Amino acid sequence: MYRFSHLAIAALLALYACNGNSVSEQGRAAGQNYLNNRNPLVAVPYIELPPGTIHPRGWLLEMLLRQKKGLTGQLDKVYGEVVGSRNGWLGGDGDGWERGPYWLDGLVPLAYILNDRDLISMVRPWIEWSIQNQRDDGYFGPVPFEVPPAPEPGLQKDMREDWWPKMVMLKVLKQYYQATGDERVIGLMTRYFRYQLDQLPITPLDHWTFWANRRGGDNLMVVYWLYNITGDKFLLDLAELIHKQTFPWTRIFLNENCTKQNSVDHLYPYNTGHKYPFNDTLIGKLCVPQWQSFHCVNLAQGIKEPVIYFQAHPDPVYLKAVKKAFADIEMYHGQAQGMYGADEPMHGNDPVRGVELCVIVEMMFSLENIFMITGQVEFADHLERLAFNALPSQALDDYSGRQYFQSANQVEIARAMHGFYEDENHGGTDLCYGILTGYPCCTCNMHQGWPKFTQNLFYATSDGGIAAINYAPSEASIFAGDRVEVNIVEETYYPFSSEIRFTINPEEELEFPFHVRIPGWCKSAQVSVNGQTWDDPLGGKICTIRREWKKGDVVILNFPMDITTSRWYMNSVAVERGPLVYALKIGEQWKQIKNADKWGDYWEVKAVTPWNYGLIQTVLSDPQSGFIVEESSNQPDYPWNPDNAPVIISTRAKLIPDWKIYNSVPGPMPHSGPRRDLASDPEIGITLIPYGCTTLRIAQFPVVE
Repeated sequence: MYRFSHLAIAALLALYACNGNSVSEQGRAAGQNYLNNRNPLVAVPYIELPPGTIHPRGWLLEMLLRQKKGLTGQLDKVYGEVVGSRNGWLGGDGDGWERGPYWLDGLVPLAYILNDRDLISMVRPWIEWSIQNQRDDGYFGPVPFEVPPAPEPGLQKDMREDWWPKMVMLKVLKQYYQATGDERVIGLMTRYFRYQLDQLPITPLDHWTFWANRRGGDNLMVVYWLYNITGDKFLLDLAELIHKQTFPWTRIFLNENCTKQNSVDHLYPYNTGHKYPFNDTLIGKLCVPQWQSFHCVNLAQGIKEPVIYFQAHPDPVYLKAVKKAFADIEMYHGQAQGMYGADEPMHGNDPVRGVELCVIVEMMFSLENIFMITGQVEFADHLERLAFNALPSQALDDYSGRQYFQSANQVEIARAMHGFYEDENHGGTDLCYGILTGYPCCTCNMHQGWPKFTQNLFYATSDGGIAAINYAPSEASIFAGDRVEVNIVEETYYPFSSEIRFTINPEEELEFPFHVRIPGWCKSAQVSVNGQTWDDPLGGKICTIRREWKKGDVVILNFPMDITTSRWYMNSVAVERGPLVYALKIGEQWKQIKNADKWGDYWEVKAVTPWNYGLIQTVLSDPQSGFIVEESSNQPDYPWNPDNAPVIISTRAKLIPDWKIYNSVPGPMPHSGPRRDLASDPEIGITLIPYGCTTLRIAQFPVVE
């Protein structure tokens, strides 16, 4: 068994409805092992575990080791001008805004998940500087300059008092405390939150920039977390103030009772008159969903705020607003991999629109928090769609570079004007793999995706049990019942394989509930305990196995994976199997470009095989026979590239000669319907592989009748 690297904190737990579809009234249950919400906050059904509790194995461990050897573990050397010794979060005169904390937001969980001495030693100077240099009035972070410094290209040296980067560092300190139990963090946060309560009426969230106003949910989340530890009542007052000063996501998502007489000042009382980009301030004056006005990362971070606030005000309107937002995003901007077109403002659902890497990892974090609070399976389903499709495709195999934008249909990676909103500002480098291509925020923020996904494989439950919600090879030691340690080994090659095997080893025989998620895409699962059928639950539910457990008990989940299809932009079709989207396998030619401008060296990738195929309607009419699935007997530790794809799907298609490259992206999507001009053309066999294994791809196909 692994040792715990955290302090177990006793807290009130809640009774929770076993079907996982609602949050119950707060109450007390057996097994007060982990921190749940304190009255008057509504208790949550699933409770996060400290970094170091869950240990990745197999392919997931390989992902984290590649991060350690790649940019996550080397960023202070590779990008030293920003996150090196001159950084303001180390007391330096250099970059002093979000990028240092962004890096730590992934480095801290990675360090403690791997229990890696070298990574921990990289983390500690940043933590120590923040703790030891807090001002007497409670302010912490980079010290404002008395005299404005001369600008330096590539450095964000000003805006040091901005509330926004402090929010990221609060998340970092929270994770550090959970891993180490360092009580100095509690003192720092308490003093800083008193400072916020004193200063926010004078300098509200948007005083320095508008980013904190849009992302106040991150601040609110940590305030509630600290309240659960200390019980300080002033924190609830601060939470109300932060929510009031945060962009009114709930009302905007609902878009109800809107009149043209509404003013932005009515919706947003702390408007300081800034001219925000992308016309965000117009949102309150219009009566239709103005999705084009949103900045992509603001939306990914802000979408959780109504649910975070729900903990203090359990009105269903907050959940309704977030669900409506997700539905509207998919309708107006959705792409097959679970993301939305936004390069950088929201930009519609054409599959050639860009998807920023920051947005993927921030949306994953939002979904992780929304699920813990609501217990609703649809949010965990969405999380795994992002983790297994969008996330792995956007970084190089050795984690030495990344794309700023990816696209669902992406057939050439080159420096060009693609039609993205930010093409001109970023020198046409948005699709290129590099360190500084596009915009360097993602170079620092990309690191949280896999470590935080690892932390959300298992949870403690409010009924004194353990939950396995997201699936990947792993091992965990978790307290259940009355502080009895339970070791669980999860053996699987999910998401490529349908079987998940848990071996459960409590220190002593113990009765507790074991919650497992049945994904919504699964029509009917099979759940067995020690070889005996326990249940055949339908998809989209939490299955709770309550029994007395002893060492060596085995739970096996089997999720049959059928071929399904979904419809997207211009009636295009995506092919899916289980949690994975499948895309055309395209031959690749890689070329490294040595480049002296501010975007640095980068990789271009060109297609060397045809890509302009349409799927055939007769095949889609009977997908179980029209698509042939081949699962490889080889299960590589690193599955995420075209050569290692563990599952391939063969089918038939037709070339569409008039579908050609336009500005380095696939030209306008051909209409799906009768094509008499292609009637006599031969059907051609094509190969589909998991989206996450692709670099070049077509994931949304036109249909040929």
